[in-house]
Amino acid sequence: MSFAKLFRKTTLITALVVALVGSEACQKKEGPNAMAAMMMAPAIVKAAQAVATDVPLTVTAVGTVEAIASVDVKSRVAGQILKVAFTEGQQVAKDQVLFEIDSEPLKRQIAQIQADLVKDEALEQQARANAARDEATMKQARSSAERGLALSKEGIFSKEQTEQVVATADAAEASLNADRAAIESAVASIKSDRARLAQTELELSYTTITAPISGRAGAVMAKAGNLVKENDTALVTLLQLAPIYVSFGLPEQLLPDVRKYNAQSPLKVNAMLGPETLRTGTLRFIDNTVDTATGTIRLKAEFANSEHSLWPGQFIDVQAQLLLERNRVLIPSRAIQTGPQGKYVWVLDPGTSTVAMRPVNVLRNYQAPKSIERAVIGSGVKAGEMVISEGQMRLAPGAKVQVDKSGTQLGASLVSSLDDRS
Repeated sequence: MSFAKLFRKTTLITALVVALVGSEACQKKEGPNAMAAMMMAPAIVKAAQAVATDVPLTVTAVGTVEAIASVDVKSRVAGQILKVAFTEGQQVAKDQVLFEIDSEPLKRQIAQIQADLVKDEALEQQARANAARDEATMKQARSSAERGLALSKEGIFSKEQTEQVVATADAAEASLNADRAAIESAVASIKSDRARLAQTELELSYTTITAPISGRAGAVMAKAGNLVKENDTALVTLLQLAPIYVSFGLPEQLLPDVRKYNAQSPLKVNAMLGPETLRTGTLRFIDNTVDTATGTIRLKAEFANSEHSLWPGQFIDVQAQLLLERNRVLIPSRAIQTGPQGKYVWVLDPGTSTVAMRPVNVLRNYQAPKSIERAVIGSGVKAGEMVISEGQMRLAPGAKVQVDKSGTQLGASLVSSLDDRS
């Protein structure tokens, strides 16, 4: 290798080393400044406005949907089912025909009883005619007996003649009494016939089985052609779906509050059908005893259920509204932070775009339908103040922040959701 080539190669290596060393020195020199600049940049946060509104005080529980009325439809007469006049699962109306039982045997019994009634009425008429005849005969015999006794005292009638006319009178009276007994017997038979006729006609009416209530029909347990017994197996069960009950339990400690607020006005109970769907009912029943095994009191709320959205046996989340608290301050629950001294929030000063740490008293959390969970504030934040809801990890007292404008409408949306609820 020539001296010129060696010199050029050495010069190039030296230049590269100098460049690398200079670059590293510059990085070491500028590093702290870059870190400081990064720390001095405003933190990107989201803020929400504290709002004052009316908030319902509610308690939650898991409830069970129950039919207000449940009826097992049974046959009141024995016979063969001729017709099933509805389909399983059908909504039936009160007095709608459900089953038809063979009525021919009862119709024949009615015809027989009617014939017996006619016969007994004829016997009554015959007995009354006999009684009228025997009464006339008795009067004549009694008159003859009285004359015979008078003649006997005068010695005109012999003793035998007198006894004969008296015996004839007694026989006529006995025959009249027998006729009167026959009349009473005929009258009693007629009453018995009419009672049997009424009973059989009533049983005939039972051959048409109608719905005692309006409700949803369950499975049919006996099809057409089957023989059924009187008051035996249920043919079908009807459940009333509208209105309907939701039964739920609350801790016994809440019983005084429930009774107090329910006495002022019937408590409203919400049944949560989904994240954005609820039905509102009214408390109708408070049990008269506390369940010692669970320490809960059983309550029932009535729901109109006109759409049949609540179904018997269904488990469902319920909220019982005890009262409506006025002008409570609400902020998003995610704005609440916990430190050594308790709960606090970061409050934004819009004028200086800085934040300050402030302790708060959180009464409870509340979530309205179609809204995020909110914290109900007892003290520490006033309505209209802005609190930091996201980005709190990079904050320090007096730190500057830059608010993400997409998160500043939470207060308005909260008011809208609460207005929709009320």
